[in-house]
Amino acid sequence: MTSRRIVSNEKNLLEKDDSNDRTPSASEKSNITPAVPAAVIFKLLGFTAAMVGGPIGMYFLTLNTIFRGNSTWAGATAAFTANLVLIAYVIVAMKEDQSDKLIAEEREKKKR
Repeated sequence: MTSRRIVSNEKNLLEKDDSNDRTPSASEKSNITPAVPAAVIFKLLGFTAAMVGGPIGMYFLTLNTIFRGNSTWAGATAAFTANLVLIAYVIVAMKEDQSDKLIAEEREKKKR
């Protein structure tokens, strides 16, 4: 037995040309805003610098001044500093997320 082959004039999903769907029309302005706001990038860069510089700085600062050459305690202080920076980043990220929700709720109230 043979099977019947279905011949269709329509293009399937793989054969469609999507280039026409992506170009904006002449009356439409293209969206050139960045995907991530600049304030978020600056916060991330600040916390990155704090995560790199904070623990290393605390290690060398406390090694000879506070702990008098005891590298174990200086290392523990550096680890504690890294955890503080991480906790601060999480708190800032959570507050930023909450502020975005509050702004969206205020916009909804204004629309009503």
